[in-house]
Amino acid sequence: MKTLKIFALTLVCACATLGLRAQDKDIVDTAVAAGNFTTLVKAVQAAGLVDTLKGPGPFTVFAPTDEAFAKLPAGTLESLLANKDQLKKVLLYHVLSGKVMAADVHTMKAKTVEGSSAHIVARNGSVMIDKAKVVQADIVCSNGVIHVIDSVLMPK
Repeated sequence: MKTLKIFALTLVCACATLGLRAQDKDIVDTAVAAGNFTTLVKAVQAAGLVDTLKGPGPFTVFAPTDEAFAKLPAGTLESLLANKDQLKKVLLYHVLSGKVMAADVHTMKAKTVEGSSAHIVARNGSVMIDKAKVVQADIVCSNGVIHVIDSVLMPK
């Protein structure tokens, strides 16, 4: 019986440690490790935003996948990568100050770090930001949270 208690305690500690490790990475490192944000990471690097998104935050990032970037009209990504100011504006439109979990979202206008407001709606168990759907929510990072979206957001 004593051996079973020790085993159970060891298992609980191991599980707790694994959970902490997942949250030990900042937003940039989490995106890199995920493997499906290579275009976003490349854009963040090109815009000079790596240090910002590795900063203390907290930030809420609506992160488009590589598949989302592939939906952009031909030449759009290349044009953005060639124009650092415009690229930075688009990327910061995907970021909110503070940590906003999916459960905290109702219908709201949220001020982005870029300065514009994005329209966020939670309805029937799904969350939309502008016309992008959140396909995976609440990826907790050491300096905020990532919500994976299926489209690239464009400021108005």
